Amino acid sequence: MNAWTTAFDAFATWAGNGLSHASGWTMLLVLAVTTHLTILGVTLYLHRSQAHRALDLHPVVSHFFRFWLWLTTGMVTREWVAIHRKHHAKCETHDDPHSPQTRGLKTVLLAGSELYRAEAKNAETIAKYSLGTPTDWIERNLYIPHSALGVSLLLVIELALFGGWGAAIWATQMLWIPINAAGIINGIGHFWGYRNFEAPDASTNISPIGWIIGGEELHNNHHTFPTSAKFSVKRFEFDLGWGYIRVLQALGLAKPRKTPPRVVEGAVQPADRDTLEALIANRYEVMARFARETRAACRAELVRIKAEGAKHSARWQQFKLAKRWLPRDADRIPAQMGAELAAARQASPVLDQWVTMREELRQMWTRTNVSAEQLVKDLQAWCQRAEASGIAELSALSVRLRATRLPAMA
Repeated sequence: MNAWTTAFDAFATWAGNGLSHASGWTMLLVLAVTTHLTILGVTLYLHRSQAHRALDLHPVVSHFFRFWLWLTTGMVTREWVAIHRKHHAKCETHDDPHSPQTRGLKTVLLAGSELYRAEAKNAETIAKYSLGTPTDWIERNLYIPHSALGVSLLLVIELALFGGWGAAIWATQMLWIPINAAGIINGIGHFWGYRNFEAPDASTNISPIGWIIGGEELHNNHHTFPTSAKFSVKRFEFDLGWGYIRVLQALGLAKPRKTPPRVVEGAVQPADRDTLEALIANRYEVMARFARETRAACRAELVRIKAEGAKHSARWQQFKLAKRWLPRDADRIPAQMGAELAAARQASPVLDQWVTMREELRQMWTRTNVSAEQLVKDLQAWCQRAEASGIAELSALSVRLRATRLPAMA
């Protein structure tokens, strides 16, 4: 009887906290570290390095993340990369594997993993979008055909180390990527948040501080500059993944291939070929400036209408719609808004000037059938009109454009 009691006590002890006899705080630390490593594997290896080729990782680092993701998620590199590349290629269309704009936010939040698994079975997607992903022996013979073996092995290890609590740790690890990637990034990141740039999709920045999901919170920035290894753009934004990249770079284990384009300001001079190149490289920032000024013009009109005691009038509603839609590209504005927006522009010469000059400037990089020499002449004429417009902010923007250049090559 004593032997049975001793055996039962030993089993109860193991079931409680396993062979490690770890405390609750230790197990919580293990969970935090392992899930954080998984996030880093997704953002550094799968996303920035493999899907977009924005980052070169040392083979040791690359294979560590490949093994870690096999162990903690069961995801296959070629499948994740192919689905993500298709998402960018078909963004917000019915061919997008996980757009909340076409499938509904609830579907992407609650069934994001199912959408991923369904697309992973699409042989055409994998063949078309997975070029350049690993095809070595271990990928062909272990990671791809036995993707479920890794997470099963992890469950055995954690049950042995932490007993019953190991099952809870494992379950949390299994939910970590479906919740954060499939749910938050693919769902909320295309539905709610702030936008620095008028990217040709519905992408948003969920938070300016990107540390919980390794910087993936800065999703609008990423969709604007998809081949950049750095996701933060504004001074108030923080990309934790970029911090890790810089550390790995200092150790000789990583090399960023591209970051968001930047320009330098020098002496103001007539617009020339260099001005045009700087404008095209920095076009998203320039359009963001136009968007801010357009909203400011709309706010000024709303204040004026309110002071006149005409709040909630037809004119008030027109400028509310104008504030929302006029900063956007013309092809992103619903057709049914045309009459209201035209009325708002007609009622405000300043607003109309901003929108007109914005569209004229946008022609500098959307007209592909015009020579560079002609575009330079057009830019010079644009700057002359902007500086003669009588709108101080528009004139200042033109002067700033004429002072910008791309940084000299090292």
